[in-house]
Amino acid sequence: MKWKRYLLLIFVVALVLFVYFRFYWVFADGTKAGVLNTFQKKGYIWKTYEGKIIQSGFKANVQSNEFEFSVVNERVAKTLLENSGREVELHYKSYFGALPWRGMQTFIVDSVYEIRTINSTETIIRPK
Repeated sequence: MKWKRYLLLIFVVALVLFVYFRFYWVFADGTKAGVLNTFQKKGYIWKTYEGKIIQSGFKANVQSNEFEFSVVNERVAKTLLENSGREVELHYKSYFGALPWRGMQTFIVDSVYEIRTINSTETIIRPK
């Protein structure tokens, strides 16, 4: 009977370690910069902030120039909601797995470093 308790204890510890490393351990952190394309609050049960920036670079690239992310902090979300279409530099943390109440993405933006307006010569204004 003692071996069953030890086996159960080992299973519980392994499960706790798996959940921690999969969903709470920060795998990487860094910065990304680009034009804030979309930013919205969405979800069925948990409403989370989701966004996408378009990174500058070569357009003939095979890899995507989009960076999709989630935001947990209300202050950061409010800042991004007010600055759609501008160039932003964001700090993010990367996790191995996404949690539904934290967002749909594994990249979680936790701060905004810089917001720049796009140069007016690059903007195309179409008459209505």
